[in-house]
Amino acid sequence: MLTLIGFAASNYYNKVKLALLEKNVRFDEELAWIGETDLTASPLGKVPYLRTDQGMLCESAAINEYIEAAYPDIPLLPADPYAAAKVRELNLYLELHLELVARNLYPEAFFGGKVSDGLKQKIGQQLEKNIPAFGKLARFDTPFIAGDRFTLADCAAITHLPLVANATRLIYGRDLLAELLPASRGYLKRMGQRPHVATVNADRKTNTEAMLARYA
Repeated sequence: MLTLIGFAASNYYNKVKLALLEKNVRFDEELAWIGETDLTASPLGKVPYLRTDQGMLCESAAINEYIEAAYPDIPLLPADPYAAAKVRELNLYLELHLELVARNLYPEAFFGGKVSDGLKQKIGQQLEKNIPAFGKLARFDTPFIAGDRFTLADCAAITHLPLVANATRLIYGRDLLAELLPASRGYLKRMGQRPHVATVNADRKTNTEAMLARYA
């Protein structure tokens, strides 16, 4: 039995949780807030991390690759090497060039902190470049973001894109994702109708409320 450890307000936690649900893999969840994590399992104190029969794993990308290899019955990576590489390309682009850029805005957007005007301007400029570039890689003309099948790229897009949208709306008064990539709105709405996505979103909302109360 696998145990997913972390907290459901985390988009990286939810990226892994959604993959487990979509692959119909049995797993338990164990709550660990930042500051309460096992540093032998996740040396930087990040979530999520995964307890397996063989040992612990950290970093969501590595965890999802492990799940894909260990539980192949419902694949979330194409068998074709090029198609699989395109899925990984989308994952990397989402995280390196969208989510991790927008993350600089989170302290002010979500947690009552302050981000300097200079940093806001820099991040806004980066996102205005990176979001349309992502749109050139993503497949919004197909049912899923990498083509005709749900993949690990959808697990990342579903959990990361709403944060980019909400952070920019709160900081700039503009949803840069919807403005620069209008097709993303229909995609996220469609994905939100999937039962496992609805479960993850409901759990995220409940856990976010608990987190805000905890750190208030």
